[in-house]
Amino acid sequence: MPDCSTPLIVRDLGLQPYESVWEAMKAFTAERDRTAADELWCVQHPPVYTQGQAGKAEHILAPGDIPVVQVDRGGQVTYHGPGQLVIYLMIDLPRAGLGVRQLVDIIEQSLVAVLARHGIASAPRPDAPGVYVDGAKIASLGLRVRRGCSFHGLALNVDMDMEPFSRINPCGFSGLPMCQVRDFSATVALQELSEQLSDTLARALGYDDSNIHRPAVHETAS
Repeated sequence: MPDCSTPLIVRDLGLQPYESVWEAMKAFTAERDRTAADELWCVQHPPVYTQGQAGKAEHILAPGDIPVVQVDRGGQVTYHGPGQLVIYLMIDLPRAGLGVRQLVDIIEQSLVAVLARHGIASAPRPDAPGVYVDGAKIASLGLRVRRGCSFHGLALNVDMDMEPFSRINPCGFSGLPMCQVRDFSATVALQELSEQLSDTLARALGYDDSNIHRPAVHETAS
């Protein structure tokens, strides 16, 4: 469990370019020490494909004018765009008493719990990380761990243009159907889901209201 004297910082970064947030994540992880607070960054990105370390070029079918960024997370190619909720988890795993598999389980089960609040029955798959609704993928995840600390995180499709997913093999699976929250619950807003999911993740990581700090909206990470 985390040291309760150290808060969890939850930042709402709004709409930010992918590469600048990625660079900030790497810098944060490289510079933090064992006294640094864990952080969750809630963000949306302009259209971009990101290709994980194990990614194969043949899974990028027709990117067109959407940039492709090679990144240092696990997994294959995925798409980010406005209307998708991305949460990055900067967690000191040894301090939290967690392994990578446990963190993946926390992310997946937190997604399942929040979607259930909106009447969406979802589940992870043992053979492919992420969360699925009737075989269609609604949320993706990919992590990197450096010096015992995680970064990267999850992407939940909420209310977005899904067409760019048809130009790739999402997560390396040809023909994998993708879905989003709007398909099942037309009224839920991304900001509502951001608050619910970050709160659920925080509690699953062992934090409570007394040690969760939310800086002003869109305040950048230091």
